[in-house]
Order: sequence, then structure tokens, then C-alpha cells
Amino acid sequence: MTLTCPNCGNDRNFQVKTLQMRVVNLEGGRVEVSEEDRPTILEVLCDECETELKFGEFEDALRKEVLLTIGAR
Repeated sequence: MTLTCPNCGNDRNFQVKTLQMRVVNLEGGRVEVSEEDRPTILEVLCDECETELKFGEFEDALRKEVLLTIGAR
């Protein structure tokens, strides 16, 4: 599995921006999470130059590994 930024050649550090929703319940002065979904990947950027990488075009094995690692869908 390899991933390289086409702009600067970085092949080590990438930003994976996600969105995750939680529903909180206020009860008896306490805040509790009553519902939580898995994070969804919004974008992947090179951590060096911030070039956006197309997550949908990653190799299947790499895409699955990223999703498993961050617990996303």
C-alpha cells in the first residue's frame, strides 16, 4: 500500500478530515451521548502542502485500511 502526494512527493503524513454526529441527552444535570454515528470522511489532504487527494481513487486495500483505522464508513 502506497500513497504519494502528486504535488510535493510526501508519502508519510496525511490529514483525514471527518464528520461525526452525536445526539446528546441532558438529564438530571448530566450530559450523555444517546446516539452516535461512525465518522464519514470529508476529504484527505497532504499534511505537507495541503493538496487534496481523491480518497475514492485510492487502492481498495489502502482505502479499507484508512476506514478501519479511523472507524469510519
